[in-house]
Amino acid sequence: MGTEDEAAPPSSSSSVKKKKQGLGWIEWIRGWMVVVQEMLFQRIMASHLHNPMPLPPINDLTCIVTGSTSGIGCEIARQLAQAGAHVVMAVRNTKAAQELIQKWQIDSEGFCIALNVEVMQVDLLSLDSVARFAEAWNARSVPVNALINNAGIFSIGEPQKFSKDGYEEHLQVNHLAPALLSVLLLPSLMRGSPSRIVNVNSVMHYVGFVDPEDMNVTSGKRKYSSFIGYTSSKLAEVMFSSVLHKRIPAEAGIGVVCVSPGIVQTNVARDLPKIVQAAYRLIPYFIFNAQEGSRSALFAATDPSVSEYCEMLRSDEWPVCAFISQDCRPANPSEESHEVQTQYEVWEKTLEMIGLPSDAVERLIEGQEVKCRYGQQQ
Repeated sequence: MGTEDEAAPPSSSSSVKKKKQGLGWIEWIRGWMVVVQEMLFQRIMASHLHNPMPLPPINDLTCIVTGSTSGIGCEIARQLAQAGAHVVMAVRNTKAAQELIQKWQIDSEGFCIALNVEVMQVDLLSLDSVARFAEAWNARSVPVNALINNAGIFSIGEPQKFSKDGYEEHLQVNHLAPALLSVLLLPSLMRGSPSRIVNVNSVMHYVGFVDPEDMNVTSGKRKYSSFIGYTSSKLAEVMFSSVLHKRIPAEAGIGVVCVSPGIVQTNVARDLPKIVQAAYRLIPYFIFNAQEGSRSALFAATDPSVSEYCEMLRSDEWPVCAFISQDCRPANPSEESHEVQTQYEVWEKTLEMIGLPSDAVERLIEGQEVKCRYGQQQ
């Protein structure tokens, strides 16, 4: 296990620098260049990939997939199940999940495959629900080989909304809930070592900015928009993941990976303005379908090389976690995600918001009990 000094944030004079208020114009332009490049060339960049993604032998894997009743998550869960993995569909709508399993089972009968899929309820807009899910799973004392934090929202054009926990909804669903689930499931992920935490992120994080003192975007320093809510939540996820990657010791055998699925036609489009939805339908060549969009997450969750890649980054003391692009190749996340001081500020603020002590990861790795403000542990 790493030492306290290795895991501590830098205490340099950088903390006295003027507080950054947003992306600079050059950073903004570079970020949008990445987004546009992915939009226009993702199909060419990923032309070497098969569809569907062929998977290695995974009969002995247990995979938890959030948001697996539609879009990319549905494809991830289906393909993992039909390849032989034990899949846990962590969803809000359990009835829809059960109906999908029945459909998949019928589709698989011709291949003589008995699916090993179960459904567990979790509502990411309730941190109590997330904590109870983790408590229920950890109580089984069984391994998790891959936690795939897929569920996300992008409510374009909608006014600012807050969860019952008091957090902006994009922030909670896209960042806080996956962060809480990832940390609380560390004991089960250790049992499944070598294991992975796979966060389905977005190329849009390249144009995101996080103010750790105003993660809810309520101070008035920035005018809220759904675009700001979404992009900042995705960047926060990369930053938190980067610190989690550093905090988990190599011997624990847990890799942390963020992936970009590409620009995908999924249920996110239902939140888009009608004119944008029309544009999605007019340019199908550029837009991935859900099956194509699932490939990077499936690769990150199952390919043996990903664990080696995570360990290489750890040994090289690379400042950010592993990031896999839509073409299943390593990519460098945004310039802003490399701001180490901000990473640790986001880390500390996130742990405070999800009700965990600052040393929660270290204590869980060592097998100690950690009390969370949410769930059954009060």
